Amino acid sequence: MAHAEIGSQESRSVDRNGAEPQPGMARELGWYASFSVAFGFVSIATGIFTTYGSVLATSGPRGIWAWPISVIGQLSIALVFGALAARIPIGGYSSQWVSRIVGPVWGWIMGWISFAFLGVVVVAVDYTIASTILPELFQYAGTTQNAWVITAGVVLLQALLVAASTRTTHRVNNAAVTAQLIGMIALTVLLFAVGFFTDKLDFAHLFETGPVPEHGYYGLGGGTHAGPFALAFLLGAFTIVGFESAANLAEETKDPARVIPKAMVQAVLSLGVLGFLFLLAITAAAGRIGSAAQSATPVATVITAVLGSVVGKILLVLVVISIFSCGLVITLSGTRLVYAMSRDERFPGWRLLKRIHPRTATPLNATVFMMAIAQIILAVFSRSADALFQLFSAATLLPAVIYAGTVAMYAVKRRSLPPSRGFSLGRWEVPVLILATVWLVYELLIFRDASFRGPWVYVLVLCGIGAVYLAVFIARRGRAALTMPDMADIDRVLDGTAESAEAGAEGTAR
Repeated sequence: MAHAEIGSQESRSVDRNGAEPQPGMARELGWYASFSVAFGFVSIATGIFTTYGSVLATSGPRGIWAWPISVIGQLSIALVFGALAARIPIGGYSSQWVSRIVGPVWGWIMGWISFAFLGVVVVAVDYTIASTILPELFQYAGTTQNAWVITAGVVLLQALLVAASTRTTHRVNNAAVTAQLIGMIALTVLLFAVGFFTDKLDFAHLFETGPVPEHGYYGLGGGTHAGPFALAFLLGAFTIVGFESAANLAEETKDPARVIPKAMVQAVLSLGVLGFLFLLAITAAAGRIGSAAQSATPVATVITAVLGSVVGKILLVLVVISIFSCGLVITLSGTRLVYAMSRDERFPGWRLLKRIHPRTATPLNATVFMMAIAQIILAVFSRSADALFQLFSAATLLPAVIYAGTVAMYAVKRRSLPPSRGFSLGRWEVPVLILATVWLVYELLIFRDASFRGPWVYVLVLCGIGAVYLAVFIARRGRAALTMPDMADIDRVLDGTAESAEAGAEGTAR
């Protein structure tokens, strides 16, 4: 199979049957754009605004102390992914890595699970805007119906931006990430400062628990129930995911083997520190705001109560921008995954979905497809009374499965991988792998809890659909249709970096 030679001077791809070459995507992203993709996907504003209420309800304020542990666990995964991205800088990340190292069938399964994750997480992110932020910002009663309509509109707008121009998408995202950095830092500092001078901070509140069940507060619990503190890990596990989206844009990034690992690790570290400081501020303030515990939007309630309605609303606008940016990056990453799998001629409807639009130089059909999938998922989940919890739970379970499969593959095959061109774990490789493995096993055990039945159903249904397609695909075309190119195409991608930057710019202008 002939891969898209995104490093050629023509910046064009040729399909396996020698059909008319298609325009390729330009290699024009630098470090800040790569960092912004990782940072924007993770988006602490999105994760905390989405899950903080559930943590208070199940774990109490003490649940925030699970955050730094989650950061360390997710950082170990980011380091493993960085080591892989430095060796195989190809769009499609886990799906491409597993295909080349373990086998194309396993790679296809990993790609399909990644597709299922990106489809649900963009809905979870955008639903947060409609259900938790806008009602507080504009003081109206949020309902399932208006949350559905608003989320559908946001999903459509993000798809339009991604389809119109990759360069415009990154400009919007870069500006939004900058606004998020400034806004979250300002918000955290103001909460500490104003809360201190107005005596609205209660640091003893940081260590209070919710109701403690019979099976204990800290354990994983027995049967189908996890302990309250274990459930609090979902705050960090849901928030600090998607950093690998930077690797999904490897073929559009300059010097990807060096830039992408650095961007992913720096995004996780910066988000981890800033997110924990924000959690400390918001939780300490919530202790003396009686309405916070009963609020459906406790973070927004605390911000308004401490900083006043005017300043609170300004900062909430910045949060909306941050969350919109997160959804934009997810949409971008999802379309690139669909495009990469279609380019390999193994995704449903690949003949249409692998096309690059000649005017916009974007995978237009893949973008429309990803938007349609998100709308279907929204329609299914929004029927639930606890739609937001179900969405973020599914969007936490799926990346845990992806990360576990990828880390296991790296642990088994690390000695046979291509040499690194820019990032290596060195002597820390084994300790990092052990840490990542322990963290992922613990995280997956949490999902034994009965409250995650809905997300498991979503995972099983999507995997069932994928299994049926894969079986039909192999029956019609044989396993030979799943063969992958050898590692030589990686060298072409890396060696063509300098030339493709110029050629890509010319292709975009055309």
